[in-house]
Amino acid sequence: MIGRPPTRSGPAGGLMVCGTASDSGKSTVVAGLCRSMARRGMKVAPFKAQNMALNSAVTAAGHEIGRAQAAQAAAARVEAEVAMNPVLLKPTDDRRSQVVVMGRPWATMDARAYQGAKDQLWPVVMEQLSDLRHRFDAVICEGAGSPAEINLLSHDITNLRVAAAARLPALLVGDIDRGGVFAALFGTVGLLPADLAACIKGFVLNKFRGDPGLLTPGLAELEARTGVPTLGVVPWLEAVGLDAEDSLALRRYGDGAAPGPGGWLDVAALRLPRISNFTDLDALAVEAGVRVRMVSRPSELGQPDLLVLPGTKATVADLAWLRRSGLDEAVAAAAGRGRTIVLGICGGYQILGRRIIDGVESVEPGEVAGLGLLGVETVFAEDKVTRRVQGTALGQPISGYHIHHGRTVGAGPWLQLQSGPEGSRSADRRVWGTSVHGLLENDAFRRAFLAEVAESAGVDWEPGPEISFAAARDSQYDLIADAMEAHIDMEAVYALVKAASG
Repeated sequence: MIGRPPTRSGPAGGLMVCGTASDSGKSTVVAGLCRSMARRGMKVAPFKAQNMALNSAVTAAGHEIGRAQAAQAAAARVEAEVAMNPVLLKPTDDRRSQVVVMGRPWATMDARAYQGAKDQLWPVVMEQLSDLRHRFDAVICEGAGSPAEINLLSHDITNLRVAAAARLPALLVGDIDRGGVFAALFGTVGLLPADLAACIKGFVLNKFRGDPGLLTPGLAELEARTGVPTLGVVPWLEAVGLDAEDSLALRRYGDGAAPGPGGWLDVAALRLPRISNFTDLDALAVEAGVRVRMVSRPSELGQPDLLVLPGTKATVADLAWLRRSGLDEAVAAAAGRGRTIVLGICGGYQILGRRIIDGVESVEPGEVAGLGLLGVETVFAEDKVTRRVQGTALGQPISGYHIHHGRTVGAGPWLQLQSGPEGSRSADRRVWGTSVHGLLENDAFRRAFLAEVAESAGVDWEPGPEISFAAARDSQYDLIADAMEAHIDMEAVYALVKAASG
């Protein structure tokens, strides 16, 4: 077992967690390991050299990083910082991404141009990893996608090339729920050059449903063929969720909800093509009597009590999609029915306004008309606002964060931030907008807002037992760590971490 060393002459130990594919469970495994180590008294840091995600977070210093790394830092019980995710890619369309380096926009590039730029980013990545290893007892790194993308290996800045350069061992996680996990694990090792394959010291099978004993012959054969042991088989964790990186992992909201004392509140959220920071919805889903569902077409909308337009990394493009799909008319009809409250957050707020002038994110810069449901206008600026905010709303204290290029101004502010009035609300209180992410995570505000939604809809909804969203989220990290400790050979993992120390 590793304890916290009183002194260290070299870099701390660490571990790389790679996956056979996206959404294999790398982020969850890293979070579980971070919480397990924190519970043993270690000061541990997560690290992901390059993340591609539309869900992001803002550090205390005002830097933008991937949401998963912020969640992993919370699991480790340490403050999130930009060194934990020095490169963040935020797709703006099917071909281009905004490249955020050390928490600030650096460039907007297509995939080919970005491959050519990786040599400039390699020193940044390695410097930040080294910095963390000299300040923490252990660093648990997360890879991206698959480490065996053989067309990209020579310029890899986030998977096993990092592990090899830093002399870190790696675990390879496979999603058995999708099927073909043995082939995926064997094929990953087989495709890798010998020096990178040698970094993989253990397999972890994730999301298993059934009797683990049935896997024994396959695991033995896999080790015989690869020389790599399986260190754990983690079961499907039905009641556990971690902040997702992108819309591939959107939760099936409402599946685990229970009715409140007075009935249900129906919440519909638009699943925009470039939806971002949809974790804003998570706090709604923890309330008893609140069902959250995602909507992609007008026929799915119905008559919700609350309609949410979430954030987006491509406001103008997603507004055009709304119009092509007919959802623009459906949103306007919902707002005009006299019972549905419409809430726009960040990009969704911008869409609800009268006009958007975008010369930054759009492929074709210009001016477009919004839905006209709020009397606000948005002008995009080159510099991105990334900051945490505090204030009051509906008579309750609130905190959250800003991440946006668009500056939205207009009438009817309803939040009072330390920086001044913010947001917009229609005179009939049917349409609300704000640039503050994380607003609904404030327990007292969330309940006050939902009470207004219920009154508007004529629903006899009463909140169930008082819930702390922060405590509910933190309990998830303990549940994940419990699963890791029960189903992974943690002593073997700690031995790998310790062996990597300098």
